[in-house]
Amino acid sequence: MSVETPLSVLAVDDERPALEDLARLLRSSPQIAEVVCARSGDEALRQLAARQFDALFLDVRMSGLGGLELAGVLDRFASPPAVVFVSAYEDGAVRAFEVHAVDFLMKPVSKRRIEDAITRVAEVTGRSSARSAPADVAVPEDHAREEIVAVERANGHATRIVARAAILYVQARGDYVRIVSDEGRYIQRGTLAELERRWSTHGFHRVHRAYLVNLRRAVEMRPDLGGTAVLVLSDGSEIPVARRQVAELLHRLRM
Repeated sequence: MSVETPLSVLAVDDERPALEDLARLLRSSPQIAEVVCARSGDEALRQLAARQFDALFLDVRMSGLGGLELAGVLDRFASPPAVVFVSAYEDGAVRAFEVHAVDFLMKPVSKRRIEDAITRVAEVTGRSSARSAPADVAVPEDHAREEIVAVERANGHATRIVARAAILYVQARGDYVRIVSDEGRYIQRGTLAELERRWSTHGFHRVHRAYLVNLRRAVEMRPDLGGTAVLVLSDGSEIPVARRQVAELLHRLRM
């Protein structure tokens, strides 16, 4: 995916080394035309009032006007920039998306994650040259076979064929996993790590050491105590999200 018109970016961090690293990563991208730096939220606000930017990459915790507070006033602008938060702390991830952030990057930021965020900015600002794939592409037969899973009923008396799309979540239970679907509850010998490896390309994500969730069945994510969160599924199930998983999960949900 490429950007038709390179983007102008305002990078904000009150720590000089972190700001220099962020600016360097942004400038290394062929999708970026210009990077302007600001050392505080107040300076960033003055820059935003003086000219227009396509994107705002900013730290969450800064002295004075913090990143979340700055993002909260952007709706007063006629054409606000897309917001990407960059933070060393996970506990701000849920609040970041409550103010409509495009992405949330954890420090130290990798070049791959920077490029992912830039691509997302291009999409939301209408700068992306990507085209949608045809809607009538056939599903290969081998892929279709992968969409069913053989599981055992909880009483162990029978094996059932279940559509993977009907599975809501999987819970670790010692040497077995408990599979909860629209059709019932089942058991299967194995580990969450094994299922995570096999099912990650099918929309399943490890949100907690004991839970693997079908993100296509997620309907809401709510912040909880200590920087954790709760993921609500389409059947009303509430799954705990570990603090270290919150930022990555929000990234996956917005892909």
